Amino acid sequence: MLDHIYRQLVVDHAKNRRNHRCIDGEDVVQLHYKNPTCGDVMTLYMKLSDKGLIEDISFIGEGCSISMASASIMTDLLKGIYVKEASTLRQAMEKLIRIGEKPSDCDLGDAIALEGVHKLRARHNCALMGWQAFDRVLGIVENNRNEEKQ
Repeated sequence: MLDHIYRQLVVDHAKNRRNHRCIDGEDVVQLHYKNPTCGDVMTLYMKLSDKGLIEDISFIGEGCSISMASASIMTDLLKGIYVKEASTLRQAMEKLIRIGEKPSDCDLGDAIALEGVHKLRARHNCALMGWQAFDRVLGIVENNRNEEKQ
């Protein structure tokens, strides 16, 4: 029963992608990302406050239902939280997909619906594509801040 509900949630996010749009503005960081194993593509957009709050986050892209659902779920989950909390969620998601470990210290929300992907090793990067892009966007933000300090 729960598996069926999770499957429905993933299908819903894949078909009715949340935050599937571009964000414009000088203060928006964007990153084009391609899944190295299958060719799914996305561009992630993120607008951060000076204090590290994710004010807006979105994506555009094409790919399998797992990658698109995961990106949709991720943007819903990360919008309105601070980068530090988002990084904790990122690590929890990695553990959920790679080793099947459910987090005890944070709430992955709808992302828990992707738990079954753990058993499908070939699909790990699909479920983690958006999260990997998010990591890279954080790297860009950090580099920009370091350059501003110099």
